[in-house]
Amino acid sequence: MQYPQFLKRSQRVDFGSHSLNFQGHFLCDNPKTTFPPASPRSQCEPHLPNKREQYRTRLIEEISILRVPGKDHLKRYIVHKFRNNCKPNTIRVAFTNVVKFLKFIQSCSHSQLETLRRCDIEAFVEFEQHRGMSATTLSTRLVSLYAFLRFLADEGVMSPELLKRKIHIKLPIKLPKSIEVDDEDRILAQIDKVRDRAMILLLLRTGMRIGELLKTKMQDISLEEQIIRIYESEKTGTGRVVYFSNDAAKALYHWLMKRDYWKKHLFHGPRDKAISYEAARTIFKKYVDKAGLSHKGITLHCLRHTYATRLLNAGMRIEVLRDLLGHHNLEQTRRYANLTDNTRKAQYFKTMAIIEGSKNK
Repeated sequence: MQYPQFLKRSQRVDFGSHSLNFQGHFLCDNPKTTFPPASPRSQCEPHLPNKREQYRTRLIEEISILRVPGKDHLKRYIVHKFRNNCKPNTIRVAFTNVVKFLKFIQSCSHSQLETLRRCDIEAFVEFEQHRGMSATTLSTRLVSLYAFLRFLADEGVMSPELLKRKIHIKLPIKLPKSIEVDDEDRILAQIDKVRDRAMILLLLRTGMRIGELLKTKMQDISLEEQIIRIYESEKTGTGRVVYFSNDAAKALYHWLMKRDYWKKHLFHGPRDKAISYEAARTIFKKYVDKAGLSHKGITLHCLRHTYATRLLNAGMRIEVLRDLLGHHNLEQTRRYANLTDNTRKAQYFKTMAIIEGSKNK
C-alpha cells in the first residue's frame, strides 16, 4: 500500500482520488463526513437516572451509614455540589477530604460543627503532617475543607469568622519534567505498532492530557484540518481545539487504515470502549524500557511537558501556549518559561563572557 505524502501545514493533505472519512470508509471527492441524526427520545419513554444521578444517590447512601458529626450538613453540601454541576471526581475528592476532617474532630470528642475554632483546624493540619502527608495533598485537603466551611457559613450554621484568617500550606514549586531530544528519538525508534505510534505522537504533538486523548471519538477529529476538538475537558470542564503536526497526521492516517472503523473511540479496546489509562501507561513504559531509559523517570505526562517546552523554545507566545494546554491560569504555563527561557540563558552567557574577558586582561 502506498501511503500519502504529507505536505506542509499550509498545504492541503491529499489522499489521492479518495478522502478518508471519520469512520474509516472512503468517499469519492468528498472530504466531509455526515452522520445519521440521533433518534429523539420518545415522550412515552420513562426517565432513567443518568450516571450523575446514580453517583449522587450512591454518595448520599455512603454518608447515611457514616457515624460522624455533621453528616446531615455534609449531605446538603454534596447535593449543593451536584446542583452546581461539579465534576464527579471533584465531588468525590471533596467528600473524602471533608469526611477525613469530620472523623478527626470526632476522635477529639468534638461533636458540634457550630462550635468549631481555628485551633481545631490547626490540630487537624498537624495530625496529617505527623502522619507524613505531603504538602500538596494537605493543601488540597484544606481547600476542600474551607469550601465546606464556607457552605456552612452561608447556611448560617457557623460563624464566618473562622474563614477570615485561613491556614495556608507553603508548596514547593517544581519544574515540569520534559524529555530530552535524543531520548525522545530513542523512544520513538522503539515503537513497532501502528496504534502505539499514533497515540504517542498525538500526545507529543498536541499536548493533550492522556485522559483527553483516550476519550477522543472519531467525530472529534478532522484529519484534513489536522485538529482535534476537546468539547469538554474532564479536568477543567472547558473546551478547546488542539492541532497536530504532519508526522502525527501520518501516524494517525496509518492507524485509521487498521482500526475497527465501526467503533466510536479513536483508541479502542477489544470492545467499543476506550483504552484505559493503565493500559496506555503500560504501553508507553514498555517503549521507555526498550529504549534503556527506565532510570530517567519518564512518564506519559512528560509528553505534555515536552510539547510545551518545545513550543516555547521555538518562540511561541506564552498566552497562546496557555490556550493550547487548556490552562486557566497563566502562572501554570509560566512554569515552562522558567524551564526553557532561552533569552535568559543567552543573556547569562553573554554577560559571563564579558566578566571572564575582563579577568583575562
